This record gives sequence, structure tokens and C-alpha cells, in this order.
Amino acid sequence: MLEKILEWDRETFIYLNNLGIEQYDFFWITVTDFKTWIPLFILFLVLILWKYPKREALFVLLTILMTVWFVATITDLTKYSVARLRPNNAEEINTLIRILKTPSTYSFFSGHSSSSFSATTAVVLFLRHRFKWCWLFYIWPLLFVSSRIFVGVHFPVDILVGSAVGVISALFFYMIYVRVIAPALRLSHP
Repeated sequence: MLEKILEWDRETFIYLNNLGIEQYDFFWITVTDFKTWIPLFILFLVLILWKYPKREALFVLLTILMTVWFVATITDLTKYSVARLRPNNAEEINTLIRILKTPSTYSFFSGHSSSSFSATTAVVLFLRHRFKWCWLFYIWPLLFVSSRIFVGVHFPVDILVGSAVGVISALFFYMIYVRVIAPALRLSHP
């Protein structure tokens, strides 16, 4: 069963990666870079500071940061435990794909996926009652994780698992905030 999933994963990756068009390479290289998204992170910060009282905003931001830190830690531990080679480093397929980035770390699961989906989910959970349009923030992680296939560094399963870990972690930390932190500090519920 696992071998079937890994075979599907490799074939799907090769197919999707080869859909990349050279004229869009700069776009995907830009999208995959964390620094590109700094204005979005600043927007997250501004919206939380605007819509929450200062003390509460501090605890909301700390909860989001703890979520992202937790996800980054779990991602790194998993990558080194599983030790799955990235597509760009896998000899059996690296001549069949387009490679725009060449990281040497491991592939499973995607840190870009887990961190972007955890941050976005946490922000959306805290802002969804204040901004009905905040669901549009999910455009970021969708583009961000798609870029990982087009630059040749992550298999689809890496991205799907990373995204799921990010969302589940954000839900878990949000629940801790609502059930433990907010009541203990006499904060309003988000």
C-alpha cells in the first residue's frame, strides 16, 4: 500500500512539475520565498492589533507564534526521522523534472506547507468574526505550497501532510486559547 502511494506521489509530482512554463519560473521562485510575504505578515499583525485590545492582542499574537514554533519543531523532527530525499536530490527522477531550487535538507513533510497553513489558519480563526473576507488569506498558502512543486523540491504527499499538520496544529492551539488562556486571563473569546 505504501509503495503504491509513493509511486502515485512520484508520478503526480513529475506530471505537475513538468506543467511548469519557463516564462513563469521567476514568479514561482518569488512566490516560494518567505521574504516575499513579509507585507502579508505585517497585515496580519496590523489587523490583530487593530481589532483586539492591546493586552488581548498580545496573547493572540503569542498563541499564533507558539503555533508556528510548534509546527516548525514538529516539521524538523519529522524530516530528520523520515529522511525522505527531495525530488531534486532523488537520482531516479531528478533528470525528469524541472529544478529551480536545490535545497539539500529532507522532504517529508513540507515546512512551507505546515508553517503557512498553521499561520493562516490561526489568523483566520482569530479574525473570522471581525473580517468576513479573511478567508481570502488562504490564497497565500495555496500559492506558496504550489510553488514547492514547480520549483522541484516537494512531492504532493509532503505538501498534503504538511498542510494537514499546519491546520490541525492551529485548531489545537486556538482551542487552548479559547478554553484555557482567555478564561484564565479574563479575555473575551475571539
